[in-house]
Amino acid sequence: MNAHVFTPYQKFVIAMLAFLQFTLVLDFMIMSPLGALLMPDLHITTGQFGFVVSAYAFSAGVAGVLAAGFADKFDRKRLLLFFYAGFVLGTFLCGIANTYPFLVAARIVTGLFGGVIGSVSMAIIADLFPMQVRGRVMGFVQTAFAASQVLGLPLGLFLSNRWNWHAPFLMIVAVSAVVGIVIAVKLRPINEHLKIPSTRNPFVHLGKTVSQGRYLQAFLATMLLATGGFMLMPFGSAFSVNNLKISMQQLPWVYLATGIASFIAGPFMGKLSDKLGKYKMFCIGSSLGMAVVLVYCNLGVTPLAWVIVVNIVLFTAITARMIASQSLSSGVPDMLDRGAFMAVNNSVAQFAGGVAAFVAGMIVHQLPDGRLEHYDILGFVVAGAMAMTIWLMYPIHKMVMKKMAQGGMPGGTGQGAGMTAGAPQTVPTSK
Repeated sequence: MNAHVFTPYQKFVIAMLAFLQFTLVLDFMIMSPLGALLMPDLHITTGQFGFVVSAYAFSAGVAGVLAAGFADKFDRKRLLLFFYAGFVLGTFLCGIANTYPFLVAARIVTGLFGGVIGSVSMAIIADLFPMQVRGRVMGFVQTAFAASQVLGLPLGLFLSNRWNWHAPFLMIVAVSAVVGIVIAVKLRPINEHLKIPSTRNPFVHLGKTVSQGRYLQAFLATMLLATGGFMLMPFGSAFSVNNLKISMQQLPWVYLATGIASFIAGPFMGKLSDKLGKYKMFCIGSSLGMAVVLVYCNLGVTPLAWVIVVNIVLFTAITARMIASQSLSSGVPDMLDRGAFMAVNNSVAQFAGGVAAFVAGMIVHQLPDGRLEHYDILGFVVAGAMAMTIWLMYPIHKMVMKKMAQGGMPGGTGQGAGMTAGAPQTVPTSK
């Protein structure tokens, strides 16, 4: 069998993970465009709004650490369904929140469950797909970000403009319920990792995971990778409306155009990542991202067309970075540690993102006329973090290449993936 041709079931898994990711991303990203409506409605400051975003991130980080020791002790399908059900509950609470404390509490609940789902999904990808095609898989799964902009954000803005900011959360609940049912009915058990003998109890397993030097390198890189999105996105809509002078009616067109471009760029960047190399693609995306961030964060009143162009280029660069970095990170842990590694890695990202969002809320200040000042400072901080990640990802790249050359990276074993007998149990030696 050609391991580079996806079977029908593998295609279903990719589509299912992408749709699941769509609901998670939309739940997070919807906070940005709703910020312009939510802050005046709840009478809160930019700092308080930054804390709403941080509340999700911090609780997600705590949940990831707590779940890490147990992440490799259960069938990944059951683990996925448990945390997804909690995520739906938390999003529903956001949809009925009517005070600032209630909204913060709802975001904490959502983060406690939603923060673990991403790591379970990454472990599933690493279990079912070899490294040579993970760029393609990540590229398709990352179209969830584009879909959330093409479909989710414009629809969410329409619903919030038509009714109020609660409506988008209730829309996410309805969509997520359907996704959960499909997962329960169609996804096969994913438990190959349970067949590997292990005497570790959950706490020892967690301790071993967080103390390994090669894992710590990946965690450090993830910490800085999370900085950009959490710093810029929460205030993106407020910056566009108040500084760039894009109206609330024009804002959906920005997200729509950017989403369509990202939808096309995701699979293309995934294939290019597999062809050129994950690290090379990461460097290209990071370099482009740094340049665009510095331009974007220093813009004043800007025509709609130019705002759209800048956003398209920025999100294309971000997509390239995400696909490449996640593909590389998935090759770091051994199969026995995948769930724990992914959970801790996700927690590190959430903690770092929470700190970044909180700090951003302290740096950015909203003037009486609505304009945000010091947004340019965020641009310099984000660009600096991007530059550092290029350096931090290099030893991870070398580590993964060495592991592949030694044949020590099992993946894509076909367990539950519909691959025929005799499929390779390890990734072939890289060229």
